[in-house]
Formats: sequence, structure tokens, C-alpha cells
Amino acid sequence: MENMVNVFLMGKKYEVPSNLTIMGAMEYAGYQLVRGCGCRNGFCGACATIYRIKGESELKACLACQTKVEDNMYVATLPFFPLEKKIYDMEKIKPTEQIMMQLYPEIYSCIGCNACTKACTQGLNVMQYIAYAQRGDYEACAEESFDCVMCGVCSSRCPAGISHPQVALLARRLNGKYLAPKSEHLEDRVREIKNGTFEELLEGLMGKPISEMKELYNNREIEK
Repeated sequence: MENMVNVFLMGKKYEVPSNLTIMGAMEYAGYQLVRGCGCRNGFCGACATIYRIKGESELKACLACQTKVEDNMYVATLPFFPLEKKIYDMEKIKPTEQIMMQLYPEIYSCIGCNACTKACTQGLNVMQYIAYAQRGDYEACAEESFDCVMCGVCSSRCPAGISHPQVALLARRLNGKYLAPKSEHLEDRVREIKNGTFEELLEGLMGKPISEMKELYNNREIEK
């Protein structure tokens, strides 16, 4: 008999195996997950969840696909976390300090509480990359925020209302377009695709049976 724990999902009590994640426990309890289940491996950030343990006052946030259930865990999911997404044209904006002031001025209201960093499901130094964005150091901001999965949990804890993931995304876009070295081999490959270099090869692959496709995939040459 597996070790079982009691969890409360949307206010209803269920007994589930203790080795399950919150997401697995919800499916074990009979919930059909259609939205907010994404990659199931902690990469997409779609399953941001809040929970509390009975007898404790602290409300915690996590990704449901990564976090294992605990006894007397009260779980609630939200449709989304509060992120403000500004619209901009990457062909018209430049990597200046003023662009952050124009698009995300709230970052300059940061009070340095570090609640965003403590809440991050990826263990990122969120407050630090916001500091880089404030100074217009987009290369450092992009590097520090590289593993962000855009779950928005950090923003749910921010008293200044900063949309941290969107700020970081803008920094990575600015860095990639204007600051980082050009990837010549990538540009060459894109040019080849546009010129139709691989069309005959792709048509040949599309005409093969699935069994042969699987065999080709399993024995493909992988770059080291």
C-alpha cells in the first residue's frame, strides 16, 4: 500500500499517494487538466499554483508539475498571474535606458524587498535582473533572467506591481537583436531554407511511412 496523504483541491478533501506532484494528484483525484498543464516538466510556467499547509499562515506559490504533495496541503490554481504586457515594435525601439522608462516605468518603484527572488520557481535572482534593467544593462539582465519560464509568480508577490518576466523578455529581445554577436551559421541556414535548399529532402521524408520515420529519428546523427 502506498503512503497516502490528505490534500484539499479546490476546497474538497482527497487521499492521494505521497509521491505525486500536485498536478499528478489532481489527475489522480479525477480532474481532467486541459489548460495550465503545458510541458509537465517545469519549462513552460503554465501551472503556477498557490497552496498553504494546514496550521501555517504562509501562502506559498509553486509550479504544480514540480512540487510534490504534502499532508494537509490546501491547493488552489489561478487562471493567470498579473503580468502587464506592453506592445512594441522591435524594429523601432533601441537598447537605451529610456525604453524601459517608457514601457515599464514601474521597475523604478522597486523597494528592494526581494520578495520576487524568494518566490521565483526557478531560483533566479529576480531583483538583481530588475536592477540591471533599471541601469540599461540589457546584456546582464538577459543573462540573469535566461531560465525564466514566464510563470509570473514573482509578480504576484511584488508590492510595486512590476511585471518581471515581461521586463526580462524585453531585455533578452534587445540583447539578441542589438547587442549579442551575430550568429552567422544561423543566418546561413535561414538563407538556405528561404532558397528551398531542403524542400526535396523534406518532401522525401513526408512520403515515408511512420515506422521508417521512427527508425531514421532513432538513428539520426546528433551534433556533439
